[in-house]
Amino acid sequence: MNSILLQMAMFPTDKGESKAKEVSKVIEVIRNSGYKYQLTSMCTIIETKTMSQALELVGKCYKVLEEAGCNRVYSTITFDIRKNHENRIEQKIKSVESYIGEVSK
Repeated sequence: MNSILLQMAMFPTDKGESKAKEVSKVIEVIRNSGYKYQLTSMCTIIETKTMSQALELVGKCYKVLEEAGCNRVYSTITFDIRKNHENRIEQKIKSVESYIGEVSK
């Protein structure tokens, strides 16, 4: 089993100061994908089993913004790829907590 952790922020730059409406569309795509994810105030972390799944999801997120009339989209994407592991979206946090106790999630 493999683990692809994808950290992504994606939003339009041509839709005014607040981006919540458009970001909500992206999060809905991620939520409906069935992959484990964690929304933070600055990005979303998603765990897939393959790189092709992660890249397909990025494409679907962009498509929903394109369909919403966004003419310019900014995105940052970071991957952490590890073979023979799974459930790292939770395990990485538990590993830190084993040293210092519960952390904010």
